Amino acid sequence: QVRLVESGGGLVQAGDSLRLSCAASGGPLRWYTMGWFRQAPGKEREFVAAVSWSGGSTYYADSVKGRFTISRDNAYTVFLQMNSLKPEDTAVYSCAAGRDYSGNYHRPSGYDYWGQGTQVTVSS
Repeated sequence: QVRLVESGGGLVQAGDSLRLSCAASGGPLRWYTMGWFRQAPGKEREFVAAVSWSGGSTYYADSVKGRFTISRDNAYTVFLQMNSLKPEDTAVYSCAAGRDYSGNYHRPSGYDYWGQGTQVTVSS
């Protein structure tokens, strides 16, 4: 059983940067696609970014492309570097791990394990 714990959230101003981390325990993430999703109050969970198990492919939502970067440092940690933050980026950010290799990286159903989430608040 893989357990995921996010960290790095906080309150920042528009234009600032944050780096989120997702640490795994209970097993390595070596064969998992890793994704970041976010959910704002009153809205549905939405895809933010994903990285393939090899790290060779990355995917981004149009709303964050060019501002956010997903990476995996080793078998146990995944990062989300968020630059030029906007108030509309305010949400709870959760990381997820999955072994669905059919291209469902942008759907929550493509993931097997989820973290509890970390709050990101961007003030204007």
